[in-house]
Amino acid sequence: MKTKIIIGSRGSELALWQSEFVKKEIEKKNKSVSVEIKVIKTKGDKILDTALSKIGDKGLFTKELEIELLNNKIDIAVHSLKDMQTQIPTELKLSAVTKRHAVEDVLIAKKKGTDINAIKENGIVATGSLRRRSQLLHLRPDIKIVELRGNVQTRIKKFLDSDWDAIILARAGVERLGLKKYISSVISREEILPAVGQGALGIEISAGNILADEILHSINHEETFIAVSAERELLKKLEGGCQVPIGAYAEVTPNGLYLDGFVGAIDGSVTFRGKMRGSKLAPEKLGGKLAENLITAGAKNILDEIYKNQRQK
Repeated sequence: MKTKIIIGSRGSELALWQSEFVKKEIEKKNKSVSVEIKVIKTKGDKILDTALSKIGDKGLFTKELEIELLNNKIDIAVHSLKDMQTQIPTELKLSAVTKRHAVEDVLIAKKKGTDINAIKENGIVATGSLRRRSQLLHLRPDIKIVELRGNVQTRIKKFLDSDWDAIILARAGVERLGLKKYISSVISREEILPAVGQGALGIEISAGNILADEILHSINHEETFIAVSAERELLKKLEGGCQVPIGAYAEVTPNGLYLDGFVGAIDGSVTFRGKMRGSKLAPEKLGGKLAENLITAGAKNILDEIYKNQRQK
């Protein structure tokens, strides 16, 4: 008789793609396990007409899934790792991370081949991400930014029906949904650093669920887990989330673990960026150290100002 485990998933097409991917990987590596997917709506799915930065981002796309885990209604929760907060309840744990898809953001414009520099002067670009807004405005302060929410297909449809010049989305989501034809250009990491954990799936379980932990060990991608651990520690030390323009990307190489981090003002007028190399055996140490360097350089002043303005709203 097969062991049955239940995945908790958000209901969007991308979330279901991600959960189906994890289901197939588990069943491929564990012939005695069958997997069922249970759809759960999160706060972030229900509130679609408000900017993420104004809703508050503590568990915006994860809280309801975590409640189901804590109540033993599901065995594992599949998240886009970039949506998963760095401080998770002590009764839960991040058990596994999948091999990372391409991490970059992409530009979707009416004309193929359009890149950031080719957008007309004072052009309009839509994004719901403060991280993208800050870095884009740092490169092109003339550009006008408009707010954009919704799932990938909704965002693309809104763009096609608009007079905007471009929108920015995560490459991973666009390509996973088979919508590559809409990509005008891939934005390099030097231009816009991705979100922490972008391109990877995070799989969360109850800390005491030893069976699920053992099963998930079979699909965990160690190099990605190491890399995102450094990124998540950087974010944790900076106390950031959807409400703060922070980007990071870590990569395991034969020479060690490299981490690139960014903090910027929302209007892109002031930015701080740093790179460090450390040991892949101590990713959290590297993430913490780079966060300290950014804070010392002046990033704390930006973060304090952003948090102060948010409290006054």
